[in-house]
Amino acid sequence: MSAAVRTVRAAGGGRSVCVQWEDGSESSYPSVWLRDSCQCPLCFLPSAGARRLRLEDLDVDIVAKQVALADSKKISITWPDEHTSEYEAEWLKKRCFSEEARAEMRVDLFLPEHQYWGSDLQLPKIPFEEIMYNDESAYRWLCTLKKVGIVLLTGAATGQGELIRLGHRIGFLRLTFYGPTWQVQDKADANNVAYTTERLSFHTDYPALQHPPGVQFLHCIKQTAAGGESEVVDGFHVCNKLKKQNPEAYQILSSTAVDYTDVGVDYCDFAVHSKQRIIDTDSRGQAIRINFNNATRDTVFDIPAEKVRPFYAALKEFNDLLNSAEHKFIFKMKPGDVLTFDNWRVLHGRQGYPSCPEVTRHLEGAYADWDVVLSRLQLLRERVLKRSRQ
Repeated sequence: MSAAVRTVRAAGGGRSVCVQWEDGSESSYPSVWLRDSCQCPLCFLPSAGARRLRLEDLDVDIVAKQVALADSKKISITWPDEHTSEYEAEWLKKRCFSEEARAEMRVDLFLPEHQYWGSDLQLPKIPFEEIMYNDESAYRWLCTLKKVGIVLLTGAATGQGELIRLGHRIGFLRLTFYGPTWQVQDKADANNVAYTTERLSFHTDYPALQHPPGVQFLHCIKQTAAGGESEVVDGFHVCNKLKKQNPEAYQILSSTAVDYTDVGVDYCDFAVHSKQRIIDTDSRGQAIRINFNNATRDTVFDIPAEKVRPFYAALKEFNDLLNSAEHKFIFKMKPGDVLTFDNWRVLHGRQGYPSCPEVTRHLEGAYADWDVVLSRLQLLRERVLKRSRQ
């Protein structure tokens, strides 16, 4: 898109400013937004990238008094109080209010596209050390993680500490009541069902927290010879299936607040409780986060008695879809594998394995928040694109 301005004029009595670009397209900008977004030193602090103009000082009915084209790369607006604002053409073009431009911005900032999968998943794999030292590989890793929801990093060392390194690569890990990292292995008097040899049904981690971790890392240090296979399922794909198959069940799971609890001692003593919908949705009714962990679902259930059975019926149907052979993908991690996945989208489980006096299976786990991951993704994107232009 051309970012050179051909003409600029006030419209609607000055309530908007219309820009005609050299490529013939037009963009209309509300005057109140233009005044609010003034980039002058009085209204904006460039060192912080933050707005200085206070909302109480903004007139929502403001009109542009005078509009001028400084040159093809900049426009100037004078407001009724004689304050002058200047806007770079490229800056304006990027913030165009057209549906096409807004869609492009959403893609740039949030990468909303999802690639759904079932048992036919071709598990994406990238060498661990490659993403640690190569920006293009790290960018590909995080793009794929956002789009597909799961990536297997291969060839990491088979000792504790690799996830700490991975955390430093993206920024930092999320500290929880189980520590910055945690050891998944058979333990006496286990304070978590994962610390047993039992089969683990499909779940997302930590819905007992008000804000569950967005991304999970699992590093295989030692693997049992028999059993212990990992199972994963694309929760968003299953949600789409449920919504089409039984809209009422989908509505129940996306509107009913379920109680979760987790009490114990690990990194420190803890007693947490939250209310979560099994399926969190956006304004369009699309699933944006799954909150399902049968082990930590509380016996307290704060809904009217007559709604209990319909809820269980809906949850059972959702669970049946999760466990359908066409939806779940089964594989076995090898020592040195690091499974990275979207904890808001991908539910994971584990097949049981024989109990032994010695530890036969050992995974180290860690979490990161999507804020940290997306921040690194944006920075890597800028770096990679800059190099490609050189």
